[in-house]
Amino acid sequence: MKSQRVWHFQNKNNTVSLDAVEKPSLLGGEILVQNYAIGINPVDWKFIKANPLNWLDGHVPGVDGAGVIVEVGEGVDTQLIGTRVAYHAFLNENGSFAEFTTLKAERVMVLPDSLSFEQAAALPCPMLTAWQAFEKVPLTRQRDVLVVGFGAVNNLVTQFLIGAGYVVDVVSASLSQEYAAKIGVRQVFRQQSNVEGKYFAAFDAVSGENAAKLVPLLRANGHIVCIQDRIPAPIDPAFTRTISYHELALGALHEYGDLEDWKTLMQNGEALLQRIADGHIGIADIATFDFEEMPKALANSEKTKAKTVVLTS
Repeated sequence: MKSQRVWHFQNKNNTVSLDAVEKPSLLGGEILVQNYAIGINPVDWKFIKANPLNWLDGHVPGVDGAGVIVEVGEGVDTQLIGTRVAYHAFLNENGSFAEFTTLKAERVMVLPDSLSFEQAAALPCPMLTAWQAFEKVPLTRQRDVLVVGFGAVNNLVTQFLIGAGYVVDVVSASLSQEYAAKIGVRQVFRQQSNVEGKYFAAFDAVSGENAAKLVPLLRANGHIVCIQDRIPAPIDPAFTRTISYHELALGALHEYGDLEDWKTLMQNGEALLQRIADGHIGIADIATFDFEEMPKALANSEKTKAKTVVLTS
């Protein structure tokens, strides 16, 4: 069996090292993707540093990747070989920090021809998380919403909301007025304490503690969506303003989602990728690194918060 290069987790110093190992073999229902680009997300360097899942030496980190299906397991249509795809991998299993990654066949998104591997690898985690956040809130005549924090996820959340007809205000110290105007944001608050008015929904990407502070800004029957952490208990007394509390965990779908859940998510993801390829949704600039520069890429993601992608060739 031919070998491949992988970045392995090292438990001793919570880092990654470059190794050569055999390519994985496939079980029924699985596919093998040759990675052309690997997306770096905060969850990657956070889990490498803290190891909350107790990875053993030799685990392959990485949740996002894009490439080509090169092999299929038993029960998978062989016509899929050669298909360009992007994916979000399970943290408990070997991921994208490798030249080849094994995945369940139903957990990949087919790429539009005009979308590069580099762009595609930067998208699964933030894009699918943003879509899950967007879907938490029903479409009604109450349109004013507040978005707090403006990283990769909330950039997309904001565009999804505006595209659906919501009126969006943003709390961000870094969002430029020029970009805000370009995507249709009504108002930018530099500090949360300056926010006035009532909102149908608020999307918080800071923390559960911060999200709790937004609840008083909501209208009756409003919605609070926690993109980071969760609010453990309702803020208001029962049967008063009846606020709905929403939490997100894209990775949890790997453990608790069924075939239909993944089919729906991947179909929605493919539609979003097409909208991005067509220029209807903007994405942030991408910093790129070579495969051998994985530690530098992780450091860049942590230091700059910029979207970072590692190219395998």
